[in-house]
Amino acid sequence: MAIIAIFSPKGGVGKSTMAVNLAWCSATLSKKRTLLWELDPQRGASYLLGEDEEHGKPAFSIFSKDRPAKSIITATEIEGLDLLPSDGSMVELDSYFNQLGKKRRLAKIADDLRSEYEIIILDCPPVMNEVARQIMRAADLIIVPLSPSPLARRSLDLVRLELSRIVKAHAAILPVFSMIDRRRTLHREACAGQPDWPIIPMSSAIEQVAVRRAPIGAFQRSCPASAAFINLWKGIEAKLAKKN
Repeated sequence: MAIIAIFSPKGGVGKSTMAVNLAWCSATLSKKRTLLWELDPQRGASYLLGEDEEHGKPAFSIFSKDRPAKSIITATEIEGLDLLPSDGSMVELDSYFNQLGKKRRLAKIADDLRSEYEIIILDCPPVMNEVARQIMRAADLIIVPLSPSPLARRSLDLVRLELSRIVKAHAAILPVFSMIDRRRTLHREACAGQPDWPIIPMSSAIEQVAVRRAPIGAFQRSCPASAAFINLWKGIEAKLAKKN
C-alpha cells in the first residue's frame, strides 16, 4: 500500500481538485483499490465527488477510537474508489493530537486499512500544525500543488523545512505547478525555472469539475487538462515503483 498526500499550507492552489482527479486515475486507469481520505473540514473532495450529506458519524471519532475508520467509509460512483469523508468535527483534530501525544496516530489508522486498499490519497487541510506533521509521518509521497507566485513557492520551502525537522527518513516531495496559464509571463518564467516540475494548466475543463461534480476524466478524457493529470499520475506511479 502507498500513501500519497496532496498537501500545501497555502489554500487556493487546486489541492482538492488534484486529489479527486488523481484518485480517479488510480481507480480507473490503474485499476487499483483506492481510498480518498478527506482530512480537510471544508469537504471539498466530498463535494467534487457529488457527496452532499454528512454521514452522521463524526469523522473525528475514528481518531479517538470511538469507531473504526471502515465504519464511515463510503463507496463512490467510481468503481474501485472509496471515500473516507471529513466533516466539521475535524477542526478539533489538531488540539486532540497535541493532547494525545502519539505522533503516528494517523499512520496507525492508515496501516489498519492496508488489507483493503492499494492506494490511499490524502486530501489535506491547508495548515502547518500537528495534523500536518501526522500526515508527513504517514505519507510515502507528498504532492505539493503550487501556483507560480513567490508566496506559493515559500510554502514549498516550509514543507521541506518541516519534513526535515520531524522525520529523518522522510517522504519524497513532488512539487506540481497548478493553474498555469502560459499566456502570462510570470507563469512561463516560473515553469522555465523548474522544467522538471509537472504542470496542470489553467483550464475551463478543470472548472467544470466543480460544476459537474466529477473528475475530469469522467466527462472529458481527451482534453489537455485531463492528459496533464494522467501524466502526473504516471509519474507518481513511477516514483512509487522506484521506492519499492
